[in-house]
Amino acid sequence: MYKYDHYDQAMVDARVEEFRDQARRRLEGKLTEDQFKPLRLMNGLYLQLHAYMLRVAIPYGTLNGQQMHALADIADKYDRGYGHFTTRQNIQYNWIKLEDAADILADLAKVEMHAIQTSGNCIRNISSDHFAGAAADEIVDPRPYAELLRQWSSFHPEFSYLPRKFKIAVIAGEHDRAAMRLHDIGINIVRNDAGELGAAFYVGGGMGRTPMIAPCINPFVPLDQLVTYSEACLRVYNRHGRRDNKYKARIKILVHELGAEEYTRQVDAEFAHLLEQGVEPPFAELERIKEYFADPLFEAGAATELDRSDPDFAVWVDRNTVAHKEPGYVSAVISLKPVGGIPGDATAEQMRLMADLARDYSFDELRVMHTQNIVLPHVRKADLHALWTALEEAGLGSPNLDTVEDIIACPGLDYCSLANARSIPIAQRISERFADNGKTGTLGELKLKISGCINACGHHHAGHIGILGVDRKGVENYQLLLGGSEAEDVSLAKITGPGFDEHGIVDAVETVTHVYESARQDGERFLDTYRRIGMNPFKEALYG
Repeated sequence: MYKYDHYDQAMVDARVEEFRDQARRRLEGKLTEDQFKPLRLMNGLYLQLHAYMLRVAIPYGTLNGQQMHALADIADKYDRGYGHFTTRQNIQYNWIKLEDAADILADLAKVEMHAIQTSGNCIRNISSDHFAGAAADEIVDPRPYAELLRQWSSFHPEFSYLPRKFKIAVIAGEHDRAAMRLHDIGINIVRNDAGELGAAFYVGGGMGRTPMIAPCINPFVPLDQLVTYSEACLRVYNRHGRRDNKYKARIKILVHELGAEEYTRQVDAEFAHLLEQGVEPPFAELERIKEYFADPLFEAGAATELDRSDPDFAVWVDRNTVAHKEPGYVSAVISLKPVGGIPGDATAEQMRLMADLARDYSFDELRVMHTQNIVLPHVRKADLHALWTALEEAGLGSPNLDTVEDIIACPGLDYCSLANARSIPIAQRISERFADNGKTGTLGELKLKISGCINACGHHHAGHIGILGVDRKGVENYQLLLGGSEAEDVSLAKITGPGFDEHGIVDAVETVTHVYESARQDGERFLDTYRRIGMNPFKEALYG
């Protein structure tokens, strides 16, 4: 994983002291809240319903055991003993005091972490495939390219005050595990017919109030022009993006209103201009970064067979491990979705355990998934039973990856000042319902996502089953959506009809699964069946 040099460390340390002064002036009344707000947001500090919330960046989801231990210490020292892992591969703390914020940033800086640009109208945390560098199906490890873009975008003076927030994802294969086409810019590292590596650019995706799937505007940008083309995309947006209406300020609106063809024409013109300006970093810089992402020293001839005599262990292996590029290894997913639990939450004790397990079994490396779980990317098959045993004892062994219990949920009205409805209790009741009825395993892959408001932090538009909480005359109401996907078969879910109350929505989800069970054909996922039979059978079952 990437390690700071003295320039990186100096920048982060300087930012801590700058914010310490800003927070001091706010506490002393020398800055108003309106003056302080843009300053704190650029350092990841939100003012939520009950307290400040701090969002910590975990670039492309990669961190080591020492960093996870530091996150646990922050949870204990400054919060209430837990943290919340998010769909941006970050972690949030929900009970922060302003007087502690600068000290937290200083503690983060000691382990090469920060909260820079995790909020505000700037380029946010660069996300990537959580199995990057381990996946059996990737062309190359996409993280060096994500790191290059992170360095380019950090403190970029031209893009610090964009019309709206901006999100970039980088993957490197046919299988999209990062919701790439639902980002402002999605980049897929590809190989052309000549065997050369390049980047396919998808621009203008996003969820929220107006969900859109990004079109491909350039199928192959040479990698030694990656930053230059990214800058061209941002410049056109910064020039024409709307600043008069925050609901129409995202790049997806610009691409839609201009049309993909005209937007691409303007990007190409800007790109040609920038090529003459020499904005691309030396290619040697990319090669320098790549050295930090070299493969660990895998054991040659590691055993490929498993003792599956323990049925509970066998179920966990089947559901929560993923094929690795190296024989004898897998990527093991640690579920943060226990039955009745809060999706994405982990206690400080659990974080420390995950850090220790990464040290013992995964070359001291962990990944945060955008699905709010944690991955140990490089685990010997021979170590899986010992790993699973430790996870089981800590309540982290739920065998539910990509099942109806593996729910994405935003913090909702329990914490968020923007939310209209609660998300967490709905997720808890749904997981309990399906654990009780025993259908989790028989339903197979079924991705359920819940948002407490139209901002879609829970990715409800991309759920096979999506739930959107709304406020209907002061009462929480839940719309049900079907047919979304954030994978390579990307699609946007559609609303079934009138919403449900907090009890009815759980029944509605179960009703939808009954329709699927009765209609599915051999090998069909829920999404496949929905696409084959359409919405009407589900609506008839729900509404009569």
